[in-house]
Amino acid sequence: MKLINFVLLASLSCALAAQTPAPVQPQSQPQPLPDAPQAGAGTISGRITDADAYIVPDTIIALDGETPADHQVIAADDQALFTFHDLRPGVTYRLSIHAKGFSDWTSAPILLTPGQTLDLNDIKLVVGDVITTVSAVSAEKVALEQVQNEEKQRVFGFIPNFYVVYDPRFVPLTTKLKFQLAARSATDAVTLGSAVFLGAIDQAAFTPSYVQGTKGFGQRVGAVYANASTNIMIGGAILPTLFHQDPRYFYQGTGTKRSRVIHALSAPFVAKGDNGLWQPNYSSIGGDLISNALSNVYYPPADRGVGLVFTNTLISTAGRMVNGLVQEFLLRKFTSHSQSSF
Repeated sequence: MKLINFVLLASLSCALAAQTPAPVQPQSQPQPLPDAPQAGAGTISGRITDADAYIVPDTIIALDGETPADHQVIAADDQALFTFHDLRPGVTYRLSIHAKGFSDWTSAPILLTPGQTLDLNDIKLVVGDVITTVSAVSAEKVALEQVQNEEKQRVFGFIPNFYVVYDPRFVPLTTKLKFQLAARSATDAVTLGSAVFLGAIDQAAFTPSYVQGTKGFGQRVGAVYANASTNIMIGGAILPTLFHQDPRYFYQGTGTKRSRVIHALSAPFVAKGDNGLWQPNYSSIGGDLISNALSNVYYPPADRGVGLVFTNTLISTAGRMVNGLVQEFLLRKFTSHSQSSF
């Protein structure tokens, strides 16, 4: 998220006026020294996160006191940390925080004691409601436009990249759109071609243990495609509909590298619900388990069993974690239509 503009503060300076020396009087009292800096100045610091404890980048924090001179505005650093120094004790302060895409946050009145350091490490911003000002029909229209754009997303111009959301707005997909996106992915020419290519590799490696020859090649191609298509339909449409979850990967693109790595690696385990909140990713994990369990129906007896189901599920989950990292840090610049505006 990018901040459009912020106000830079100017510091005030004063000049001492020249004074004409006065004659020294006998037993005169010493002249008072200029005022020293305020003793016991306080500090307010904090860290800004969202409801899921992810740091919120590009935040602006305003501090206001009892007079205009108390007003300060700063930007948080790349770890979402901020600090206000040299604050006067006994003055009532109030913090206001603004970040694009989040509702503004305002603190309760803060009264510092002399020398107090106040740490506000539990500031959690709430995502702004992006569809409260539009009708349900308009929200469905935005979701349709997103899916139509995603169906054009291809890495290097030909590899489908349909399940990645680059639009920062969140709108839930209807059941129809979830099945439309899954069907589009399962029937794409590259998906079918990949099944043939991987089937040929399995034929050469003699796995699964079907017979060799044309029949075995056809069985291996069919098994590869069955694995992919059942996973797409179950994990990308059926379970997301039942659990009211969004099956797509939501590109973060901003924040620190650490926050983006965490976001990418957590994708197989955390999904955005249709209500816009993050929740356990029952759809992805369940889709992998069910799809691998169904493979026992068409795999040869030597390649069946509970252990194989869980092994393949772990492999699928690890692949999703790697895919999240690649999506977050690499593929956008190679994906056509990912820069489209909405």
